[in-house]
Amino acid sequence: MKPFTSRYLLLAAFSLLLGACQSTPPAAPQAPDPRAAAIAQLEQNLASSELATAEDQLAALQAQSPNDPALEAYQRQLAEAYLQRSQIVLQKGDVNAAATALSRARALMPKAPALTGGVNSAISHARKAELDQAEAALKAAEAKPAAKVIDPAAPSTTVALNLADVEDMRHQLVAIATDVVNYQCDVSIQVPRTQDYPWLATLLTKRVKRIDSGYDLKIHRQILKHIPAQVVLIPRKAD
Repeated sequence: MKPFTSRYLLLAAFSLLLGACQSTPPAAPQAPDPRAAAIAQLEQNLASSELATAEDQLAALQAQSPNDPALEAYQRQLAEAYLQRSQIVLQKGDVNAAATALSRARALMPKAPALTGGVNSAISHARKAELDQAEAALKAAEAKPAAKVIDPAAPSTTVALNLADVEDMRHQLVAIATDVVNYQCDVSIQVPRTQDYPWLATLLTKRVKRIDSGYDLKIHRQILKHIPAQVVLIPRKAD
């Protein structure tokens, strides 16, 4: 009986052990580290040039861990990204955007002025060039005589011709010719009848050549039956 009893007891113990193993609940999954997740998101935004978002995330991490030296590398990386953006937009001619990005780089790395010195100098030169260009344009505008019929600020000016009063129309053509030369305009003569175009074009051409014999006058003809005779002045764009 003893061998049978021993085997029975051994089987019972094994069954109890197996049941205990099966009833043991699985270990709870480990909670994700919020700091690691925040740093991963920061790295992703730096890689995708979402610099404003990355800056906010870095500030939040620094508020949680003010003395964490690991965050200094991200701060420098962000400053360098702003500096690179400043250089890129400056090359595209956007001086204001370049200055804004440079100011963010400086704020992030205030103890490294050499880091931003080159771009700062380039922005200063670009701003001076802009001011010089604006001043030259202003002087050029001031040097021009007052417009007689044209609106200098408009892309084009339309002048209705008084064909019923020849003398008045001749005065109109003198004023138009003066503005054509002074404001470097191309001309479109719009008339309801085909036969009206040649003599109007001839009269205007003679008056332009009296003012500037070398002026390269360009006249376009348009026959528009449902409008009265008129002249459209189109200032040429500066190269």
